[in-house]
Amino acid sequence: MGLSLSFFMRFLFLLSLFSLISAGSYSSVLSPCHDNERFALLQFKESIIINRSASDDPSAYSKVSSWTTLSSDCCTWDGVQCDENTGCVTRLDLSSSYLIGSINSSSSLFQLVHLHRLNLASNDFNHSQIPAGVRRLSKLTYLNLSNSAFSGQIPSEILQLSKLISLDLALNPLKLQKPNLESIAEKLINLQELVPSEVDISSTLPSTLTNLTSLKAIYLRNCGLHGEFPTGIFQLPNLKSLSVHLNSNLTGRVPEFNRSIPLEDLTLAGTGFSGMLPDSIGNLKSLHFFDVGGCNFSGPLPFSFGNLTELIFLDLSDNNFNRGTLSWVGKQTKLTFLNLYETNLYGDIPYSLGNLTHLETVSLSSNELTGPIPSWLANLTQLTQLWLQKNILHGPIPTSVYKLRNLQILDLCLNRLSGTVEFGLFRELSSLL
Repeated sequence: MGLSLSFFMRFLFLLSLFSLISAGSYSSVLSPCHDNERFALLQFKESIIINRSASDDPSAYSKVSSWTTLSSDCCTWDGVQCDENTGCVTRLDLSSSYLIGSINSSSSLFQLVHLHRLNLASNDFNHSQIPAGVRRLSKLTYLNLSNSAFSGQIPSEILQLSKLISLDLALNPLKLQKPNLESIAEKLINLQELVPSEVDISSTLPSTLTNLTSLKAIYLRNCGLHGEFPTGIFQLPNLKSLSVHLNSNLTGRVPEFNRSIPLEDLTLAGTGFSGMLPDSIGNLKSLHFFDVGGCNFSGPLPFSFGNLTELIFLDLSDNNFNRGTLSWVGKQTKLTFLNLYETNLYGDIPYSLGNLTHLETVSLSSNELTGPIPSWLANLTQLTQLWLQKNILHGPIPTSVYKLRNLQILDLCLNRLSGTVEFGLFRELSSLL
């Protein structure tokens, strides 16, 4: 009888264990948070100030406020995730958490040596430097310190984080000069995402960036880049997002594209890029964001823009394109933003523009467009901004314009319009600024 009871009890234990595993709670029972990591987290909480002024993110809240000694399992704390088998803290997300204070190399944060992901974005670290102690987090694959008031030179110790896949340092008054961008390209060879936008780099772009074949996204907005852009970066086999805008001394040319290039987001605005846009740009069938406003491009606008049916944002403004028409517009039915300011356009506004019913902003200003303002503009019911100034448009303002109830900005000045303006109808446009 005793043997049967023992067997029955073992059976119940195994059944209970199986239920815990199935429910996903076994790991928490077997491997709760380690005491040393719990103390490290609490010590970090005590070293920092919580203040709403630290973040302007409307979704921000203080994650660490809920951390307490009354809860022994830090794996259940807000912003903290642990490995299910070992109980080690592997992820810490304290983004937009109202954190204010300085972090140095003695911070208990660097005792969390099993971290794979660390996100401290959108806080205020009081213009402290990124601590050299970051090297102790050697297992990091994801590091986000963006918009958190870090300053000074980025430490060379960051190059020791050889497993990094994503590095985001954007929107901080930082310098990346020693080490520099070339050092990052040589040491952090597993990078898929590199985001030092607004960081002071003040250098040329190293050709070694073309060796980062895993790179999917690189954002280098307003970094003081100069010299010739390495064309091979456009050809990286996995690159989906490339932004170098607002680097006025950066020059380059857009190469030919084959159908295998996966680019989705290409932003060159405010640079010294020049030459012609190739017809093969129409091969970028996944492109949804294209901005070359304020560059030095010339030659004809490629008709192959008509093939880019996934476009959501298109800005070709303020370049030196040849005189041309809008005959290529009409198939980009997902467009919400279209800026063709000063692109040397002539002729009537084509009826096909009325197919783009998702448009919210349209600028066709400072061209030589002729004919009347089309009445079918009323089809563009999502419009919030319509800029048609400085053209050769004639005739009356069609009453259909007054049906665009979402309009906030309407500019028709410096045309050859005629007829009577019924100012009373503008009352219908209650959203006008």
